[in-house]
Amino acid sequence: MKSFYKSFYLNPLFFIAGAAVCLVFALSFFFAPLFVIAKVFLAVLALLVLLDIIFLYSKRNGIVAERHCNYRLSNGDKNSISIQLQSNYAFPIAVEIVEELPAQLINKATNIDNFLLKANDSNILHYTVSPTERGEYHFGSTLVFITSPLKLVKRRFAFNTNQTVFAYPSYVQMQKFSLSAISNSLQQVGSKQVRKLGNSVEFEQIKEYVQGDDYRTINWKATARKSQLMVNTYVDEKCQQVFCLIDKSRNMKMPFEGLTLLDYSINASLALSNIAIQKQDKAGLICFAEKMDTFIPADRKPMQMEALMQQLYKQQTQFKDADYEGLYAQVRNKIKQRSLLILFTNFESEYSLQRQLPYLKRIASYHLLLVVFFENTEIKKLLNRDAANTEEIYVQTIADKFLYEKKLMLKELRYNGIMATITTPAELTINTINKYLEIKARQEL
Repeated sequence: MKSFYKSFYLNPLFFIAGAAVCLVFALSFFFAPLFVIAKVFLAVLALLVLLDIIFLYSKRNGIVAERHCNYRLSNGDKNSISIQLQSNYAFPIAVEIVEELPAQLINKATNIDNFLLKANDSNILHYTVSPTERGEYHFGSTLVFITSPLKLVKRRFAFNTNQTVFAYPSYVQMQKFSLSAISNSLQQVGSKQVRKLGNSVEFEQIKEYVQGDDYRTINWKATARKSQLMVNTYVDEKCQQVFCLIDKSRNMKMPFEGLTLLDYSINASLALSNIAIQKQDKAGLICFAEKMDTFIPADRKPMQMEALMQQLYKQQTQFKDADYEGLYAQVRNKIKQRSLLILFTNFESEYSLQRQLPYLKRIASYHLLLVVFFENTEIKKLLNRDAANTEEIYVQTIADKFLYEKKLMLKELRYNGIMATITTPAELTINTINKYLEIKARQEL
């Protein structure tokens, strides 16, 4: 009986019908014959409610629901979740579903609008969730409310579909760019073609000359031995080391569209590392804030991507000041081979850049350093609005000063021989991959 009261609800149609019966009873004070009609209406309403209860509660398991969700969610992306329903009723029912979502998501519950499920029929429904932080996500129960064709009573089914899933760095982006790299169509998703300068220095083989081969690659010794023209062939240089350096200081706490700059950098690092490994380079990882707490040596072994994903998933920070002096010491101590270091950081003022510039210059003297920092898109939106009063003009002037400082910082880094690029958070991944492909094509490493 207790479970009955918990699952029993009255639909709005019942209250409308009840209000109509009450109105007829009220009118019977003035028109006596209406009193009999009112009692008949009341008896009919009670009978229909009783029949509706019998219809809905005639089966213990009138409907079965099961949630299907990936073990891993992709952070910052839309993740599809499905609910499979099976009706065991011999008549069509109206169904409404309420999902108890994890606390990290904005809505604590999500409703799936009413839809009709035919007799003894099944259906699969889909909805999406977009996590904005890494970690554990605990899904609660699935609540299913059903209504018979009489539409007077509603029954609730509660299914224990509790499960815990984990939001990992954006593997959706990683797979997207991975497929593009395999099909050599990265330019179709935003990457640009870069003309190669000169020849690669990595020798592949000696082969017979065919029309169109570069005559400058003719191997005269092999030609003399074979008595026919032979040429050297070269391939893009492989096994170069690519490290993603992720700054976890307070500069990376700023949120854009729900994700912090740190999470944008983590997502971009995962996608870039995957591309580097597919290009036969070695990918490594360094994460640091007040100290360097993560170091994965560059490698391209089969399990390297899984190791990188697990470490990126675990990254935590208190957003303190970054120790660039300690970073330089660790880089010099642990990375012996000249490598491409892609530093994801953010500088909001020229003063903050000048504090770290000496250490960046030292790192750049031993390795090829690319500094990637962020454009403040909110300030840009502010500048695009029309100023309505003096205060807004003042605010826009300050905002324009901040944007101008970003350009000065970009010039300052390049003036000191450090490669640098500035990007919006949304375009971070594709712009970073662009720079990596450009460096590879120009053979700057």
